[in-house]
Amino acid sequence: MRAITVIPGRPDSLRLDGDHPEPGPDEGAVLVEAIAVGVCGTDHEVIEGGHGEPPPGLDSLVLGHESLGRVIEDPTGSLTPGDLVAGIVRYPDPVPCSNCAADEWDMCRNGRYTEHGIKGLPGFARDRWRVPPKFAVRLDPKLGRLGMLLEPTSILAKAWEHIERIGSRSTWEPHTVLVTGAGPIGLLAALLASQRGFEVHVLNRTASGAKPALVEALGARFHTGDVARIESEFDIVLECTGAPPVILDAMCKAAPNGIVCLTGVSTGGRTIDFDAGALNRALVLENNVVFGTVNANRRHWELAAEALAAADPDWLDTMISRRVPVEAYAEAYQREPDDIKVVIDFQR
Repeated sequence: MRAITVIPGRPDSLRLDGDHPEPGPDEGAVLVEAIAVGVCGTDHEVIEGGHGEPPPGLDSLVLGHESLGRVIEDPTGSLTPGDLVAGIVRYPDPVPCSNCAADEWDMCRNGRYTEHGIKGLPGFARDRWRVPPKFAVRLDPKLGRLGMLLEPTSILAKAWEHIERIGSRSTWEPHTVLVTGAGPIGLLAALLASQRGFEVHVLNRTASGAKPALVEALGARFHTGDVARIESEFDIVLECTGAPPVILDAMCKAAPNGIVCLTGVSTGGRTIDFDAGALNRALVLENNVVFGTVNANRRHWELAAEALAAADPDWLDTMISRRVPVEAYAEAYQREPDDIKVVIDFQR
């Protein structure tokens, strides 16, 4: 079968393996036919050699962690052949730590977790894949070819759950939300904010492409330029760029008792001249909270599935900038200026 592979740590090793082994039953009871995989920044990091770990005993890693597939068989009876599913990316560590033992593998304490297409587990960019029933999430059939959006949405479902849990520390009636960045994570953050009835503002570096219209279709306001130029403060801030100057400015936009959630991962090695004392003073005196979030457990995946099922499918489809057949896989990993979400289609 076909599989898109890379040798972690070796740039320019991306290839399409046309004779890749079938997934063995040790990977899980549920056999799935791949429909599509989404491409994200983590894939680029693995391809560029800065990230990634192959399964034990192998040199290569199958890419793809944003999955969509159709069940071929499930002898356990948990799923029915024909069901649309997505595969949960992270598996708990083998020790397990206290969090992984409680199925909170997104909060793993010792870092020994594994992740499909990223760390120690083959990814979903192959014609067929297997997972245990516990790690397959059934999708609403009306999502059709949009189901690969479940993985990034799960990250935002977790972010919102944690925001709401932190907010319960006191009497808190938030109204306004600022999202920095209008990539897939930022747009999905704005979607979930709008579903909760907030006044939503989205800041992006440029106003090109489909992003302004997508934001406005949510009833939100689109901004460009620097965060500091926005005059308002916000009850909730979701930082989705990972750009250090944006992160710091976003933290300064929290209203009293405000919550700032950092979802973007920054690259190191950059120093910024910034008044940390003033920021500390504001955070302390205004009871602000800043926290980071990454990955998601099954509860968040199920919440994400509900959010996508409630969303306008035409809006979701507009997020898909390009659909690339698997034979042209290399094109999918070439960044285009107005790309939002690129998808590799295994069914074309």
